[in-house]
Amino acid sequence: MAKRERSFTSTAMVKDKPLAGKIALVTGAARGLGFEIAYRLAEHGARVWLNGRDQRALDEAAEQIGERGRTLSFDIADDEATSEAFEAIGEDGLDILVNNVGQRDRRSFDKLAREDMARLLDINLVAPFDLARRAAPLMRARGYGRIINITSIASEIARGDAAYTASKAALDGVTRSLAAELGPYGITVNAVAPGFVLTEANEEWFTKGDDIPTHLARRTSLGRWAEPHEIAGPAAFLASEAASYVTGHTLIVDGGYVTHF
Repeated sequence: MAKRERSFTSTAMVKDKPLAGKIALVTGAARGLGFEIAYRLAEHGARVWLNGRDQRALDEAAEQIGERGRTLSFDIADDEATSEAFEAIGEDGLDILVNNVGQRDRRSFDKLAREDMARLLDINLVAPFDLARRAAPLMRARGYGRIINITSIASEIARGDAAYTASKAALDGVTRSLAAELGPYGITVNAVAPGFVLTEANEEWFTKGDDIPTHLARRTSLGRWAEPHEIAGPAAFLASEAASYVTGHTLIVDGGYVTHF
């Protein structure tokens, strides 16, 4: 899929750098939604750790972000690697965690083995829970905390993908539970549930020649798929002081697909 030009609007929020002095970790930040979210947080003044497993891709992403971007290559499903990464993060502290990494297996449930389900749950649910567990003490120490989980409208409207749907629905539940537990410490926990987004992961739908992308766009109130930066804006809002009284909420960003469904 060809690169699309990003055009950030010159709003007061961007000019004032509302996240200046804040430190963020965005998982899966080398490309797609993760990159766009990291880019937007940096635009707002945050220093951003870009996580992923491909160091070369991370380096390219960090170069685009500039001096506020730095890389941290580790597998979020690897306990030892995650522990080592948080030793590095802990030296400066952490204010914002965006749990963006997610995997999907579109095969029907009868084609999935028990270990396939376990793998998706480990990456989509257990790892974000673990990262939040590690991040919360660092946030408490700095007096500021924003945990943002990237879920999916699959939590609201099931279209197959049983393992993926279950993991994202469970992550919505974890979001609410952690919001209740961490609220007394001033840490908010929210989720962003994107609809259909023009990312590299969805490129195959646009290249194999079927009419699925067009059909999905027609079922969306705005009549189109989202650009990745349109998910980054809501995530940046939840990371900011502007969302200081928002917690335990899943913000659906789907162009009206759920409403129109």
